[in-house]
Amino acid sequence: MRRSSLTLQFFRDAYPGRRRTRPVQLPQAIVRPPWGRRRDVVNWSPTVTAQRSRRLSNQEWLATFERVALKVREVVGPLLGTQAGGAEIGTTGAGGDRTLEIDRHAENLVLSELRALAAGGQRFSVLSEEIGLIDLGAEYPRVVLDPVDGSPNAQRGLPVVGVMLSLLEGPTVSDVALGTTVDMTTGDRWSAIRGAGAFRDGRPLRPIRAGAANRIDVLGLHALPVDLPRAWPLLRSVATFRQLYCMSLSLAYSAAGSIDVFCSSRRARIFDLTAGLLMIREVGGIVTDLDGAPIHQLAVDLETRTTLLCSAYPGLHRLALEHAQKPVGNTETLLDR
Repeated sequence: MRRSSLTLQFFRDAYPGRRRTRPVQLPQAIVRPPWGRRRDVVNWSPTVTAQRSRRLSNQEWLATFERVALKVREVVGPLLGTQAGGAEIGTTGAGGDRTLEIDRHAENLVLSELRALAAGGQRFSVLSEEIGLIDLGAEYPRVVLDPVDGSPNAQRGLPVVGVMLSLLEGPTVSDVALGTTVDMTTGDRWSAIRGAGAFRDGRPLRPIRAGAANRIDVLGLHALPVDLPRAWPLLRSVATFRQLYCMSLSLAYSAAGSIDVFCSSRRARIFDLTAGLLMIREVGGIVTDLDGAPIHQLAVDLETRTTLLCSAYPGLHRLALEHAQKPVGNTETLLDR
């Protein structure tokens, strides 16, 4: 008999009660990770997987949006008003506008953050002004993204530029669950959660009325010259107007009461309005089109457009609607004022 066999027999005789036992087999669903290959399971545990797949709350989504938007401000903000940032890259975005280098850079940064979120187990889609619709595992919730709202301002160095993100739970305006707009110049954070209120820099947003209850002192306007006739009946009735050419910030200031009434006689994309409209509704304001029709059932996509009339003050919205529905009359009277 070989020495190795003798040694093995010696130990068997010395320790007769020792027998090799098979390891306890736990249920496969507990011990086997979902991807199933051994080299992938070094840091795997059922608890970690459950945490990764847990759906984010609205508060967590909002915190994520604000963090990402502030990162865009930090990284992309220095490109505002520069030749490098304002250069056209020769393509047209999914929304139909010419894409600037600053648009591309900001979108890539946000998408990188959102893809990391998807890699951690979240399932959602993204609708971005530049690249269009991206499927990251689920149709809804859907992140709506305008990485640089007010690109013409950014190109020319005008300091009215926003980063807008909102979250949809369905296809229409009424399905907007939350939204945020970060001022790329000041860093101010404007946000709202459906049913929980609107906020500025984390504090509850309450519009403060500066003028008389029956007078529109400051009208916010979004229009090209060709769109002005539709707004003239309203323009004749106000003390002054402001055109910021940044829809997200215009609506944020309207929710705060800094702008008494906001009017878009130009058919604006619903896509750009989602965060701001929620802010106005959450402070108790009214949102309609210029004819007074509700817009909450309009689809949120890159094609749907509407005129807009909104205010944080229901009384001023009624007053503005009365003026807006008057006959246009002689357009030269506006220029004579």
